[in-house]
Amino acid sequence: MLNPVELIKMQQEAKKMQNKMREKKIVGESKDRMLKLFMNGAQEFEDIWVDDNLMDPDMIDRFKKNMKEAFKSYRKSLQKEMAKDMDLDQLKSMLG
Repeated sequence: MLNPVELIKMQQEAKKMQNKMREKKIVGESKDRMLKLFMNGAQEFEDIWVDDNLMDPDMIDRFKKNMKEAFKSYRKSLQKEMAKDMDLDQLKSMLG
């Protein structure tokens, strides 16, 4: 069982890490580059860019597909950023 001092220290470290992740700006984009998501490392949405051609009502299915691709791209980039910030010991302790 953790003592209160250790618990407070862990909470402070978690808050520092979360703030650091908020500073990271990550872009996810669709494969055809017609849609880009701008989010931070804390998985908070910041902005979106959509090519004008994708705004046509007849393109709604393509828009949805591009949104999924852009989010998948964002998640992949986020994982790479997180891996850069963690050392092997941190990863081992998180995975048990």
